Amino acid sequence: MSENKSFFQRLKDGLFKSRANVADKVDELVENTRRIDDDFYEELVDILVLSDVGGKLSDTIVNNVRKRVNDERVKEAKRVKEFLKEELLKIIDLPKPDLRWPMVQLIVGVNGVGKTTTVGKLAVRFTNLGRTVMMCAADTFRAAASQQLSIWADRANVPIIKHAEGADPAAVLFDAIQAAKSKKADLLLVDTAGRLHNKKNLMDEMNKLRRVIDREYPEAEVRSLMVLDATTGQNGLVQAQAFSEFANINGVVLTKMDGTAKGGIAFAISQELKVPIMYVGVGEGIDDLQAFNAKEFVDALLGED
Repeated sequence: MSENKSFFQRLKDGLFKSRANVADKVDELVENTRRIDDDFYEELVDILVLSDVGGKLSDTIVNNVRKRVNDERVKEAKRVKEFLKEELLKIIDLPKPDLRWPMVQLIVGVNGVGKTTTVGKLAVRFTNLGRTVMMCAADTFRAAASQQLSIWADRANVPIIKHAEGADPAAVLFDAIQAAKSKKADLLLVDTAGRLHNKKNLMDEMNKLRRVIDREYPEAEVRSLMVLDATTGQNGLVQAQAFSEFANINGVVLTKMDGTAKGGIAFAISQELKVPIMYVGVGEGIDDLQAFNAKEFVDALLGED
């Protein structure tokens, strides 16, 4: 089995709950439809809404499908599924920025979405790709955050810079940047705090971190990746909207996709933030954080052509 096929199969396996909620229902609708009418389109909207695509976006998608059906005078319901996949792909297939080194990646998101685990898995991923990686434990407010990150640093066999609990995150980042420059590291992964209930403090903290990077590491490419728990559905979208107000988000990491029937949230997030999904978590394993491929995601969710 090729590496690409292996990835697709793992993605497909990981999305089994979402696929049952979308593909199976779409297939049943298509197979039982004798005539493409208003009832057909209403059912299609309902399927998308129930998978957490969102009401407004579901209406837009189905209206675009309806227009294509009318323009091309399509009579076969099977073609509607092809149009649906194409419309979904337009939403989620956003261009990704090229990787540039050295790079600092700020990993942001509310507590509990899997930020620290994502930092660890990204470290493993880039180390396996031959890059030199370091970690920075800048979430100094959550109890045991640095200890949890230290476990991942050991698993990934990468250095970690950390201070005592309650320390100034900017001071931790300052030391991490000096270490990264000294060791000529390709990638510095920064675990940040996620206290969304106190947005003013969080905004000030993120701005302070960016100022430290700009001053101490101007040659580095800076990216902010927002981690979202896919199982939270539309609540995840609310979190994304809140963080995008004060963090310059460059990409999204969707975790726990294997544990949700709400895979449609990926489309809602892409439509709202207009930033690419960079990685998707489809399991608990150390290598189950996969680079996101839009076409393979749509195929895994709705079935291959």
